[in-house]
Amino acid sequence: MPIDRSIKIAPSILAGDFADFAGECRAIEAQGADWVHVDVMDGHFVPNITFGPATCAAIRPHIKGTMDVHLMIAPVDPYIEAFARAGADIMTAHVEAGPHIHRTLQAIRAAGVRPGVAINPGTPAAAVGELLDLVDLVCVMTVNPGFGGQKFIHSQIAKIAELRAMIGDRPIHIEIDGGVDTTTAPLVAAAGADVLVAGSAVFRGGSAAAPAAYGANIAAIRKAAGAAR
Repeated sequence: MPIDRSIKIAPSILAGDFADFAGECRAIEAQGADWVHVDVMDGHFVPNITFGPATCAAIRPHIKGTMDVHLMIAPVDPYIEAFARAGADIMTAHVEAGPHIHRTLQAIRAAGVRPGVAINPGTPAAAVGELLDLVDLVCVMTVNPGFGGQKFIHSQIAKIAELRAMIGDRPIHIEIDGGVDTTTAPLVAAAGADVLVAGSAVFRGGSAAAPAAYGANIAAIRKAAGAAR
């Protein structure tokens, strides 16, 4: 079936106020966010620790739309059911996280969640060539995963375009995670991306209590990306 390839902005809650995730989720959606992106890190697969299924379950009631859970963890399989119960709409696993990504994606789908696959900057597009019929989303990391606020890696633009050609008319989103702002959003949108994860570029200048800046930031990223289409 065809999918909506309009530009979708998915703020990363990792850049929000940890003491008020509920308020931040409500605020970004009210200000125009399409999805809420949840970066799960384990201190093993990536050099940082964020949060797990309990946090996802706690914020789920405060998200009206899509909760996009990005698992930067290894192994993945033992935690699929927990994140499914926590309310993930999309669950993305890294192709680099284990030897049996095909099985992992099947297990995510079997848990009633839309599967995604992510690739790090050093991983070629060809690594997901045999997985495209199993996923609803391919996430291209445009920074090395583990921390927010990193600089965009421009060599990934060619990879996005390659994936866009590989996907063809399959109903698969291309998501970009890392260094997205009004300068880089047009580059990735022109290459074929339609879901843009942004952290500091969305949350800069605002708060859950005063979220108008969130709306302005989201609108600016969307406008910049849309103009490149």
